[in-house]
Amino acid sequence: MDLARTEVAARTRRSAAARLGLVAVPVAFFAVFFAYPVAAIVARGLRVDGAWQFGRLWEVLGQSDIRHVLWFTTWQALVSTALTLLVALPGAYVFARFEFPGKQILRAVVIVPFVLPTVVVGTAFLALVGRGGLMDELWGVRLDTTVWAILLAHVFFNYAVVVRTVGGLWAQLDPRQEEAARMLGASRLAAWRTVTLPALAPAVAAAALMVFLFTFTSFGVVQILGGPTFSTLEVEIYRQTSEIFDLPTAAVLTLIQFLAVGAILALHAWTVRRRESALRLVDASATARRPRGAGQWALLAGVLVTIVVLLLLPLAVLVQRSFDAPDFGFYRALTSEEGGIFLVPPIDAIGNSLQYAVAATAIAVVIGGLAAAALTRRDAGRFVRGFDALLMLPLGVSAVTVGFGFLIALDEPPLDLRASWILVPLAQALVGVPFVVRTMLPVLRAVDQRLREAAAVLGASPWRVWREVDLPMVRRALLIAAGFAFAVSLGEFGATVFIARPDNPTLPVAVARLLGRAGELNYGQAMALSTILMVVCAVALLVLERLRTDRTGEF
Repeated sequence: MDLARTEVAARTRRSAAARLGLVAVPVAFFAVFFAYPVAAIVARGLRVDGAWQFGRLWEVLGQSDIRHVLWFTTWQALVSTALTLLVALPGAYVFARFEFPGKQILRAVVIVPFVLPTVVVGTAFLALVGRGGLMDELWGVRLDTTVWAILLAHVFFNYAVVVRTVGGLWAQLDPRQEEAARMLGASRLAAWRTVTLPALAPAVAAAALMVFLFTFTSFGVVQILGGPTFSTLEVEIYRQTSEIFDLPTAAVLTLIQFLAVGAILALHAWTVRRRESALRLVDASATARRPRGAGQWALLAGVLVTIVVLLLLPLAVLVQRSFDAPDFGFYRALTSEEGGIFLVPPIDAIGNSLQYAVAATAIAVVIGGLAAAALTRRDAGRFVRGFDALLMLPLGVSAVTVGFGFLIALDEPPLDLRASWILVPLAQALVGVPFVVRTMLPVLRAVDQRLREAAAVLGASPWRVWREVDLPMVRRALLIAAGFAFAVSLGEFGATVFIARPDNPTLPVAVARLLGRAGELNYGQAMALSTILMVVCAVALLVLERLRTDRTGEF
């Protein structure tokens, strides 16, 4: 009996030590490379001669131009979210309920805009609606530097969020429930409103909050398409930091955005919990079938036209503009150092981006994998569960703040990294970790805990339990997580624009710099680099689609 108690106590101590070890590395990583830089730049802006200047908050909010930025940031995010839901919900229904040729390929096409860097999205719409763009050539209409260009680009970018999130749940709803309501006398609209809509509501709310988060913190799209007229909080933080050098104002705006993002993430976590509860109550069987009747075929045709016009046309125009010069002139110009924009030929940005993305992916997979493993343990404490929400913060906190915080915080031993190449992958990994966690967490939670317990009883160490039990089951999810981390790292712009060295620019930074210079050659090179970046992201996405084992539509 005493021997058994001793063995149980020993296993409990090993379990506690394993849990602490799993969470210690991610906590340390986020503390050093996220919390510390953000706190450093905020403190630099709000602390003068050792005293905190919180009164600066009211001074900044009292400025009319700042209030205009706050108002524009909020209302454009609300309108972008509403437009995205309006345009994408029919697509969610079509992908959930209809079976048609080429559906799987179209699913991959739909998600391409979401993994594209925002710089590419802005460049694509610039080629479509900007000066000399397709609409300008055909009808003499320009939409760049107008709010419509920003709104359309946001719908383009977030279309997949609604289609995949809402469509995934819609495919799991048993259509017989709605049919039963109609047999009892309800009209088609009444049956949908009383049966299907309440079941879809948590997924719609979760998708809407995600879209609002991405549009509320929009940077690259507004920076390229908004011109000097429109500015979101993220763009204004960049302007105050890099152009005006007003750190107090930038610090105040960072705090405002931080609080707003925290509230959005809290709402998102609540809606996700509601959604998970709803999913346990419904039939998850496959329900897709060929369209029936003229109405359903018309709906399918309308969705296909929307995808072609909204998603494919901007990308096609981007590619076409990159080939405007004869003999691949814009692509050949990427190999030249002439022009003075870069210290190296622009083509070097491709190799730089790939190297940085590979390093960032390795970091994100290690940190995100450890965090996901800690979050799946049944003995995880309240602190570990709270860390789950904190992992999402890098997606909403100003990347500009993080990038500039790296410069002012990581400049003294033992963390003097300003001259080190690793600084860029570290910043990119912060964005990749949440995708790794969200991809691996559902799979890890699906592993039967009894398998782990049986291995532990037989004397396996925590590391061997992970290697022998968890890893074989999550290997494919791990590859998918690595693919997402690679794609988002490749396109990270907000932080990288501050810390990428002039002799080692990344693709998004190179595109932004080329667009910032006048001249047809610079514009054409920006289109060429954007096309290359789009192709690399699309290839990574197609590999992900082939690896996917879960067709529920979750990101």
